[in-house]
Amino acid sequence: MSGLMLALLLIGLALGLLSGFPVAFVLAGVSLLIAALGMALGLFDPSYLQAYPNRVFGIMGNETLLAVPLFVFMGVMLERSKLAEELLESVAALFGKRRGGLAVAVLLVGALLAASTGIVGATVVTMGLISLPVMLRNGYCPRLATGTLCASGTLGQIIPPSVVLVLLGDQLGNAYQQAQLKLGNYSPDTVSVGDLFAGAVLPGFLLVLLYLIYVLWVAWRQPERAPALSETTEPQSLLRLLRAIAPPLLLIVAVLGSILAGVATPTEAAAVGAVGATLFAMLAGQFTWRRLIEVSEQTVQVTAMVFAILLGAALFSLVFRGFGGDDLVHQALTGLPGGKIGALIAVMLVMFLLGFMLDFIEIVFVVVPIVAPVLFMLDINPVWLGVMMAINLQTSFLTPPFGFALFYLRGVAPPELKTSDIYRGAVPFIVIQLVMLGLLALWPDMATWLPGWLYR
Repeated sequence: MSGLMLALLLIGLALGLLSGFPVAFVLAGVSLLIAALGMALGLFDPSYLQAYPNRVFGIMGNETLLAVPLFVFMGVMLERSKLAEELLESVAALFGKRRGGLAVAVLLVGALLAASTGIVGATVVTMGLISLPVMLRNGYCPRLATGTLCASGTLGQIIPPSVVLVLLGDQLGNAYQQAQLKLGNYSPDTVSVGDLFAGAVLPGFLLVLLYLIYVLWVAWRQPERAPALSETTEPQSLLRLLRAIAPPLLLIVAVLGSILAGVATPTEAAAVGAVGATLFAMLAGQFTWRRLIEVSEQTVQVTAMVFAILLGAALFSLVFRGFGGDDLVHQALTGLPGGKIGALIAVMLVMFLLGFMLDFIEIVFVVVPIVAPVLFMLDINPVWLGVMMAINLQTSFLTPPFGFALFYLRGVAPPELKTSDIYRGAVPFIVIQLVMLGLLALWPDMATWLPGWLYR
């Protein structure tokens, strides 16, 4: 009967999500309804629900999660203060007169914005508004142009500092401690967000390099798809270029550098980034009280959404465990052929397929706490697993038909641009991400070497 209740729980969750109702309320509402039915049938122990207030208190008192609103504030301030726009225009003017140069500029700026903001939506919208019309007007293939813009925007998922890595690091840290305790280790090692940031540095920038290689290969083999700019542009001065690049570079050094050097925690570094982005907006003459209010309101909206989903997911997790779901997942994963490799492939495949339907936040809060402890008990490195999951989750923003990066770009793209071109343009970059996953699976040191060297 417990298996039947679990099936009802998952079916109810799927139907609720398909209805378009807010995810946080679907998670909490369906869980409560199934728990009530289970209690009425004598199949659910209500003591699981009694643990929920402690879960809520723990979430609200989690200092690591304070980094989320601070990183969101930093990213939105950079986008609203036009600093990101100036950066894109300056780099595009530098590279645009070469074949594929504008696409290269978009990828480089996407990497810089990812490393200084970690916000996907703002990056895609900003570059879509500025670069997409120029690329299309100069004869760029619509599929290459849109694919490059979407892929560069999603780099904020994997290149630290990233909101995704903050949330994933928090969930993996809890799961790793839980797994160690089950194995009888009562003084378990911890996995921090800083460890995950360090582990994601090399894979993140290698992914940028693979993107660049693909774009340059297309420009070489099919020059008509990525021509040089035909428009007359003003000569790019070194002073303007340095002025545009300096703010994101300084933020990267201040935020990521302080975390990797062990000088600041992710939350402290995020506070430095939020203040730094505000100061840069002031220096650029783009700071007003109205803009501060707009940035603050958007930060509150995003943060409220994240924490509402986290609270709903915490209730779902308790009900799922109350019906013995964690034991079933453990049996299913450990019973797969291939041992831990088979279990890992199954989890990655499930997360990839869920990317068609769910946002990364739901996947992090719902799926990771269920499967991660089992994988850790199979002796899988937590930092390597976290980076693998982060790259896999990146596909949730790129994968048609529900990829959020595709929706963001569709919202600012010219009406004459076909949605099918946006979808088809994302496919080569999804393939590149899968190649990156394969490389990381073959050489785990790409993710484990830097944190091991920094924190040994």
